[in-house]
Amino acid sequence: MRPLPEQAVHLPFGSGPYRMAMDLVTVPEPAWFEIDHLYPAELAEKRLLLESRRGDVFAVVPGSEDARAETLATIATALTTHHPDWFTRGGRILRNHLTGEDWDMDTPALDPLEFAGRLVQEDLCLVQGTADGPVLAAATLCFPSRWRLSDKIGKPLAAVHAPVPLYADRLARPVDRFMGHIKPGHIAARLNWSVLDDPALFQPDGKWKRQARPDITAENVGTRIFLRVERQTLRRLPASDAVLFGIRVHVYPLHRIARHAPALAAAVRALPPEIQHYKSLLPFRDALLAWLDVRSASSASR
Repeated sequence: MRPLPEQAVHLPFGSGPYRMAMDLVTVPEPAWFEIDHLYPAELAEKRLLLESRRGDVFAVVPGSEDARAETLATIATALTTHHPDWFTRGGRILRNHLTGEDWDMDTPALDPLEFAGRLVQEDLCLVQGTADGPVLAAATLCFPSRWRLSDKIGKPLAAVHAPVPLYADRLARPVDRFMGHIKPGHIAARLNWSVLDDPALFQPDGKWKRQARPDITAENVGTRIFLRVERQTLRRLPASDAVLFGIRVHVYPLHRIARHAPALAAAVRALPPEIQHYKSLLPFRDALLAWLDVRSASSASR
């Protein structure tokens, strides 16, 4: 069996003033899902969360049944087509060679969306068009970046993102417009990033922190602070007309990306104050920038 590759390193911060934009790129279907050496551990964590905290990580609304079934069928086809070393199908049985599991596709014991979520490292959200705009209709969300699925399920995307500073003015219309116009067969991707004081994948809470963290210093930031990047993908499901929104979470300790310190320091400084507060940067911002500036000076002198 082909070995799993190393985790990709995504560095989404650019130079210049802060821009809140979708910044979408097109992704070919073979690259739709990222499968790497963290797959066994992340799938095991998903299984544990789905079994022990199901109400926190899985939710659906009535009327999403067809979209959930189409999600499973679409993902199973993509995996067996583009990753045949790891996923095969014989008749009604889908075999996951990475976990040793066999799944009955005709009579699955799980909800189809949960089944699909147990095949990939990505979290999976389904967005359906309504008279009120695109609505979050179903999700398996094991690795939230500080938001709770129970607070968002069934709401229009504008309401889902209501706590995000500047979203209503800068992104709400472009996002809703994109959700209405993305064509079947097209896969789009974007990156979103935060700098956090916790490496956990499952983080339903933690926005708007202000209290100082004296335990985090310019000397230990490299091991105590983490760059968290979401690789988000969007794909229209043709039969149900829902949009499947995938979220792959990557967590990197800062020491791993030290050579990119100048770009990250500039990006942090460019964040508007309300975004820094929302992202809970304030408790360790000074220590973070001090650490980044030292690394930036070191790289400049080489």
